[in-house]
Amino acid sequence: MTAPPIVIGLSAVVFALREGEARVLTVRPPRPPGAPPPPEGLPFGPFDPEGHRTFELALREFVARQTRFQLGYVEQLYTFGDKGRDAPLADVGAGAARVISVGYLALAPAATAREEPDVAWADLGRFFPWEDWRAGRPALIEEVIAPALEAWAGRSGARRDRIAALFALDGAPWNEERVLDRYELLYEAGLAPEAGRDRALAAEAAPVAATLREPAFGEPMASDHRRILATALGRLRGKLKYRPIIFELMGETFTLSALQKAMEAISGVALHKPNFRRAVERTGLVEGLGHTDPSSPGRPAELFRFRREAAATRPSLGLSLPRLRD
Repeated sequence: MTAPPIVIGLSAVVFALREGEARVLTVRPPRPPGAPPPPEGLPFGPFDPEGHRTFELALREFVARQTRFQLGYVEQLYTFGDKGRDAPLADVGAGAARVISVGYLALAPAATAREEPDVAWADLGRFFPWEDWRAGRPALIEEVIAPALEAWAGRSGARRDRIAALFALDGAPWNEERVLDRYELLYEAGLAPEAGRDRALAAEAAPVAATLREPAFGEPMASDHRRILATALGRLRGKLKYRPIIFELMGETFTLSALQKAMEAISGVALHKPNFRRAVERTGLVEGLGHTDPSSPGRPAELFRFRREAAATRPSLGLSLPRLRD
């Protein structure tokens, strides 16, 4: 019996900040004239065992080709190999029966790639509108998401407990790291737009068909790219606390206010300013430069730099998240 062919695809989740907001680099495949625009996706391409020496070199090459953006910090994220995960738009190998995707997390200090019709720095809120708690609990959770999930859960206590734990209902705390778990719950319930697409022939999709266009459930992405994006965002939020990874998103110099806004934009929670600054000072990871940022509004703010030499001796040190409402 001949084994089915396997294609190894490489997916890049590239995060950057623009005007203090977290963005992800997306691409849109070409469309025939008059056809509706296809969903956005992550930069994605096949690994050529003959032509590519390493996965990372291949990733850097096709991201630059697709987006005109040169990657900086990169680390391997996860391998996605579920059967059928490549349907319907991750076509990277003609006739391939199976696509195994190796996801990578990449960080850039600025969203500098030139935006064109097929390339964009997309706001994360478009894909996960329930993840931004900087102004408090999003109203859409109580108004749309929780009622829809509870209708799906019915009398199942296990489902209801899971909903409460993930979406901070009934007094449960919000855990910003569980991005993937929340997305997969919405997918399982048939509420994520991708679920309706992927289960178009399944009878269980019919009862939720009317809700699939609801903006509260976020915009769909090609293939399982929103799942990969959720994995990357949850991983990055966790890493903030034990590795100085946030500085990969900062410029050579920055103010502490800009650093706090970057932490808030990625974590999705508001931070207590005095406590955050004390926590930063305790790490010894930043150094004041003795001069101010002339472009800062109001009272000029002192500029700082990241002490990479200090981080090299304490590689496991990150920044804490002293929440404003804790």
